[in-house]
Amino acid sequence: MTIRTGVYPGTFDPITLGHMDIIRRGAKLVDRLVIGVTTNPSKSPMFSVEERMAMVRREVADIGSEIHVVSFDALLMDFAEQEGASVIIRGLRAVADFEYEYQMAGMNQQLNNRIETVFLMADVALQPIASRLVKEIARFDGDISKFVSPAVCTEVAERVALNRQKKG
Repeated sequence: MTIRTGVYPGTFDPITLGHMDIIRRGAKLVDRLVIGVTTNPSKSPMFSVEERMAMVRREVADIGSEIHVVSFDALLMDFAEQEGASVIIRGLRAVADFEYEYQMAGMNQQLNNRIETVFLMADVALQPIASRLVKEIARFDGDISKFVSPAVCTEVAERVALNRQKKG
């Protein structure tokens, strides 16, 4: 029996309820789900890769499926090949996401046509959530509890306070 492995890549800075929705649903499509936590040079992370990996591990602990959280700093298709993946899982929030993701899927297929990209639409209630916006709301003391778990909410608040102390 072949084990079907999927990769769900992202920065997860921080992990949101939208990410968790895609993880739960993606885990049903594969036997083994690898959550690839990566750096994105165009984004300035609030949390280190190690902190984000720990956050994701804690948040997915109750899902019960075979989920592995690893970091990577390589081409996604090379990482997916290394993990033995046959599927890349990507979440879509809106039409704007689709254009970017469609282009990426096309480029990835050119790099490795043995790995399929599967798009999952985020739950309607979770579609507006983006880590970038969660951080922005938190920096202005807004309530992010509708967008992240209680533990992540606390971690973000602590990091915002720490960053203010460093600047002040």
